[in-house]
Amino acid sequence: MIKVFIHCLVSLIRPLLIVLSCTLLLPLHAFAHDLVVGTWNIQRLGQGQHKSYPALASIASKIDLLAVQEVMTEEGIQLLETQLEKQTGEPWGRLTSHAVGSTTYKEMYAFLWRESAVEYLEGAALYLDRENHFIREPFSAKFKSRRTNKELALGTVHILYGKGIKDRTPEIKALADYWLWLGEVYPDTPLALMGDFNLAPSNAAWDLLKQYAYPLITQGASTLSTKDATFANLYDNIWVKQGTSFVITDAGIIDFPRLLNLNHKKSRKQVSDHAPLYMVLGDAKLNVDTSQFSHQLTIPSQEVDNATYKGSVRGNKNSKIYHRPDCPSYEKVSKRNRVIFKNAQEARNAGYREAKNC
Repeated sequence: MIKVFIHCLVSLIRPLLIVLSCTLLLPLHAFAHDLVVGTWNIQRLGQGQHKSYPALASIASKIDLLAVQEVMTEEGIQLLETQLEKQTGEPWGRLTSHAVGSTTYKEMYAFLWRESAVEYLEGAALYLDRENHFIREPFSAKFKSRRTNKELALGTVHILYGKGIKDRTPEIKALADYWLWLGEVYPDTPLALMGDFNLAPSNAAWDLLKQYAYPLITQGASTLSTKDATFANLYDNIWVKQGTSFVITDAGIIDFPRLLNLNHKKSRKQVSDHAPLYMVLGDAKLNVDTSQFSHQLTIPSQEVDNATYKGSVRGNKNSKIYHRPDCPSYEKVSKRNRVIFKNAQEARNAGYREAKNC
């Protein structure tokens, strides 16, 4: 009787054991999205007659799921979607927010996606900004990769430019609360926050958000200067969770004037004064020769020990210097001398100073 019972029990649990064993043996890329995800401030899209939609589409088509800021009219984003379908020969999806902003100036946010690769799931929402921190409330939605059936949620925002950094700082600091809100709205879902932040990721105003997330792009610049082949500021970015489950194999800035063989004057007028940013997830391909980009970047290896994500800042107890995750020497702090802090302020309170190469 007991032998029969044990045999039946083993028979019941053996399939489960097989599933667990196979799951444990799956490579990291088995959990990837296999998508190229990007963000682009397309300067005043839909306003005026000067935009080259074929040029816009030739760049946007290299990305599977694109967050777009500074959409001025529904017609503008629709024209871009139509041109994408014409150039790629396949259907694209579109999701647009209503206009947000001040009483005198408003913009819309949008998501564009290749329908063969991406499916919109649910949860399209403008942030309920009860404290009235944002001039343009962030927009978000949940998607699924059709290639791997993995879900992801994206938030996008265009931070106020104002008269200077002082005007932008309150919105940047409020992004920490927005990040926590995204986690509540899209639980157990990999998150990314992307857009035009009008502030470099090295600014101290980011310290609150850096408790939870880090920027993928920490070098180079994404805004076009008036001088050809010269970029001015790293205002655009993609932020992901500390210890993200995204399998990120590449990230960078697309030098679209070089791809289109346009000078910066024509690029700013016909396309945008911002370059798009991208992250490659899993086995997806950007289909761009990034070796020609002066601003093409690499991201920190995800093959790191768990201590990397126990805090946002690493200090060296010998030198009394701290390094943020976006600093070049972050990975070089030895375990023997490593001290983990929640943020830069905590490190400063402990008597540490920021590394000069940050």
